[in-house]
This record gives sequence, structure tokens and C-alpha cells, in this order.
Amino acid sequence: MHIEKDIKIVDLGLHIKAKKMLVISDVHIGYEGELHRKGMLIPKFLYRDIVDRVGQMILQTNPGTIIITGDLKHEFGRISEQEWRDVLRFIDFLAKQAKKIVLIKGNHDAILAPIARKRQVKVVDHYGFTLNGKKVYICHGDAIPVNQAFRSSDIIIIGHEHPAVSIKDGVRSEKFKCFLKGNWKNRLLLALPSLNLAHEGTDLLAGRLLSPFLQGNISNFEVYVANLPEPLHFGKLKNLHG
Repeated sequence: MHIEKDIKIVDLGLHIKAKKMLVISDVHIGYEGELHRKGMLIPKFLYRDIVDRVGQMILQTNPGTIIITGDLKHEFGRISEQEWRDVLRFIDFLAKQAKKIVLIKGNHDAILAPIARKRQVKVVDHYGFTLNGKKVYICHGDAIPVNQAFRSSDIIIIGHEHPAVSIKDGVRSEKFKCFLKGNWKNRLLLALPSLNLAHEGTDLLAGRLLSPFLQGNISNFEVYVANLPEPLHFGKLKNLHG
């Protein structure tokens, strides 16, 4: 399903065919370590599941460039043993699938650079390109950039928020990861869900949102539910309340 012209939803990522790009977000490698410390003992197959899922996305898209829009790792102030091991393995896996890997710095990636340097991959603040005459700007989404490339952009792609919606059927409620599409200061904004399969995400219908891009009224944003056999357009967020 296309979320915008030449930008297609593929599972939990975006495929930009004209540029041979696959964009994914918020992998949060090491997240299960935090869950274990909180007493939530989940089986240690999360990394394998992430690799398998990304592998299927790569098979469908055959990208030349893979972009991660931030939060490749999970720990804030340190690099856990698991993160050292699994982030390196993940970068190696991606490098075998695409010629170029772009790691955009997220708020969880303050000390990602030492790991990335071991594989000669740079961590950047943003990534930009032109698509159909429109300037696309990709950043994490935890802060509003102030550079000229951002100010002149037409399309903004972010992660950070981990958007999701809860759908109720009687007393039953189920949360689904989703993409968001809307107008932000006369520019098109696309927000990606988290790739981490253990992180359900932020329910857009309840609670306070994190990204400054999503403050204020986003009721007219379009919702595209992702973690289903096929993505589904659920219409405007305001129509999902209640």
C-alpha cells in the first residue's frame, strides 16, 4: 500500500522504490534487557525475530540503501554487552543486503558511535534527498531541527513516537502499530512505527505524545495500521475515538 506517491508501506518500514531505499525505525536492540531487569522474563529470541522480519522486508524491496531513523540501540547512558554484540551483528547483516547503511542518531543513540565505528558506519543527524522534485528530510523526531535543509524540505519522515492505535470490539481491545500521515506546517509528515516487536508503541488515542512534531491537534492525521498481513488505511485519527 502506498502512503504517498512512490512511498510504499512494507510491513513496518517504508520502501522508496525510485531511490532503492528501505526506511525502518526504532529497532531498540537491547530492549529485552530492560524488561528482564523489571522482572518481565521474555524469551531471548527477539533479536532473531527482528532479523527475520527485516530480512523479509529486504526480499520484497531489494534496497540499495537502508536507513534507520534513530534508536538502533535501547540503553541511554551505556552500551550493554548485548547491544555491543547484537548491534554489530545487525549492522553486518544489513551490510550484506545493501550497499549503503545510514544510521540516524536517536535520543537512545548518544553513545552509538563507538559501535558504528567498528564497522566504519557513520552516525548522522539527518538524511535528505529529492523525490519527484520534492525535498525529503529524514530525522529521528525527538527535536525540531533548525538547519536550512530542514527548513526547505517538503516531506519529513520521523520515528521516535512508536505510533499505535487501540481498536475496541466490545470489551476486547487490541493495540496495533501504525504509520501516521498528516500536515505539519504546510509540509507532509510521515511517522513510522517501532520495528521492535516487543514494544507495542504509544497509543495515539490515549496518553501524551512524545514527539514535538505531534504536539497540538493531529486529529486529521491519517492512520495506516501496519502489523497485519496487509497494511490497512483506517482513515483519520479523529474518527477512531470511541
